[in-house]
Amino acid sequence: MAKQPADLPIMTGAQALIASLERCGVEVAFGIPGGAILPAYDPLFDSSIRHILVRHEQGAGHAAEGYAIATGRVGVCIATSGPGATNLVTALADAALDSVPIVAITGQVNSSFIGTDAFQEADIRGITMPITKHNFLIKRTEDIPEAIKAAFYIASTGRPGPVLVDISKDALAESAPFDYDDELILPGYKPTTQPHNRQVKEAAKLICKAKRPVLYIGGGVIKARAWQELADLVDLVDIPVVTTLMARGAFPDDHPLHMGMPGMHGSVSAVGALQKSDLLIAVGTRFDDRVTGRLDSFAPEAKVIHADIDPAEIGKNRVVDVPVVGDAKVFLSALIEALRHEKLPDYQSWVDYLQGLKERYPVGWSESTDGGLTPQYVIKRIGEIAGGDAIYVTGVGQHQMWAAHFLPFAKPGRWLTSGGAGTMGYCVPAAMGAKVGMPDRVVWGIDGDGSFQMTNQELATCALNNIPIKIAIINNNVLGMVRQWQTLFYEGRYSNTDLKSESVPNFPLLAEALGCVGLKATSVEEVDEVIHKAMAINDRPVVVEFTCSKDAMVWPMVAAGTSNDEIKIARDMAPAWEEEEL
Repeated sequence: MAKQPADLPIMTGAQALIASLERCGVEVAFGIPGGAILPAYDPLFDSSIRHILVRHEQGAGHAAEGYAIATGRVGVCIATSGPGATNLVTALADAALDSVPIVAITGQVNSSFIGTDAFQEADIRGITMPITKHNFLIKRTEDIPEAIKAAFYIASTGRPGPVLVDISKDALAESAPFDYDDELILPGYKPTTQPHNRQVKEAAKLICKAKRPVLYIGGGVIKARAWQELADLVDLVDIPVVTTLMARGAFPDDHPLHMGMPGMHGSVSAVGALQKSDLLIAVGTRFDDRVTGRLDSFAPEAKVIHADIDPAEIGKNRVVDVPVVGDAKVFLSALIEALRHEKLPDYQSWVDYLQGLKERYPVGWSESTDGGLTPQYVIKRIGEIAGGDAIYVTGVGQHQMWAAHFLPFAKPGRWLTSGGAGTMGYCVPAAMGAKVGMPDRVVWGIDGDGSFQMTNQELATCALNNIPIKIAIINNNVLGMVRQWQTLFYEGRYSNTDLKSESVPNFPLLAEALGCVGLKATSVEEVDEVIHKAMAINDRPVVVEFTCSKDAMVWPMVAAGTSNDEIKIARDMAPAWEEEEL
């Protein structure tokens, strides 16, 4: 029998909020108190939840993302009203595009003041509606437990994503019976996880008819933790694989059927696999413009099987022949069973062609000519010394693309980066969140000098909370990716991309000021030495500055708005794949 109000404990809204978070299994939250959310911080003082006081709300949001990706659990961030809440916007947008399950709790002004432009009022629900999976505005104390319970369920089921719960200050301050029922009623929200059997069979038939199939694997395979099913499928069918930026690690790089990462800065073998294919088996991916290039020229001869848990993604950018709505893990398992009963073609000539591309056009680099370190070499050595069990986090820019190519991707769940939003400043706080979630793992952040200067204040948070992350700054003194575009498309007119930071800031001294160990390498001989020093320090965060060439470029490259067929492997060099026989 349901409990009656007289049988329920009386709690303030703030107490109900913290009790609800505890019941949802929350162990860690990242946040900053302020006026509107302050009532919630009083019961948090006695809670089992570990609260990590960040230096900026954007840092709280990215840390919640890092925690969520590293652990597979829902990340939590807390902010006050007005600017506190709006400072979360970037992280919420980032989480929405990359399907990261986080719950953001924000304070709001008293309900009677809402809409009056009261002090520190912002319509955060309206602001974040396009960039959250769902959001709530709670003005009644008794509604808090149900909203929190629903927020965690929505964030973590179906296609994961961010959910915001905005709670007015009076709802936090007033009291009501605490009614937390395990039953959750969300009419209209019924994510489909089980793919339709008929669609799975149609997919199997298309695979058996194809001569040049490719498994086009996206981040949804990582979210679904479906890497074993992917490996089992490849073992069965011997179909080549490409993994997008968000799927790095879903399939081991050293597997002979792995053609690499496709896209604007993808490998020739991966881009070629998609372009020359007659069947794309797209799983957990959204045909992003960075992968497709000019859409009307993308994989022109390919039929498409598109499996995704979000029905809105299927057919959004590319016409689909076999649409499959469902969880990637369940789909891949069902597809394996369906294919066991089919006669599978021999794809060896197709595989040979792609392996030939992979051998002829490996992703590499040219040595520096200006005396600076070669950034690709630095990143490769970090990966080789730290190994495949470390967690790697990047900022956004050239270093991100080099990291995607030169770090060791032998195991899944060890790669965090900002894909859809391309958020500079993501690295340091996301690495912090990952380390909090996985304290026994080595966590390396690979950041650029531009990205690093956006959120480096969170190193103080790490130092004060015993979160010993390691950050490598690839310092080329410029906004490298933008400068590369200026070199290629703006006749070398370097407008506002020179950071003029050869000595300002002094990164090792800045690191020391923030409570970290600061190291620096300026020569090849020093690279291994400082990486080993950083690896040996585990009681404090470590920042290592590598002074790198500013003219290093990311290759291969497909210029924005052009066809993948126009990929270049150097400034004036394109692969000769158009003349090669399949």
